[in-house]
Amino acid sequence: MLHGETVHSMLPQDIPWWSPDYAIFFGVLYAVLLTIGSGVGLVVLRSLIQTWKEQRHNS
Repeated sequence: MLHGETVHSMLPQDIPWWSPDYAIFFGVLYAVLLTIGSGVGLVVLRSLIQTWKEQRHNS
C-alpha cells in the first residue's frame, strides 16, 4: 500500500500499520472483536458443559 492510499479492506495485510491513526483504530477494533468473540465462545462452552451435566444427571 502506498502512502496516501485509502484502505481497500479490513484485512490485516491491507492496513497501513505505519500510519498511527489506522494502527490505533484497527488495533482497538481487533482487540474489541477478540474480547467479544472470546466472551461469546466462553458462554457457549459453559452452556454446553452445563447441558451435558444436566443430561447425564437426568439419565
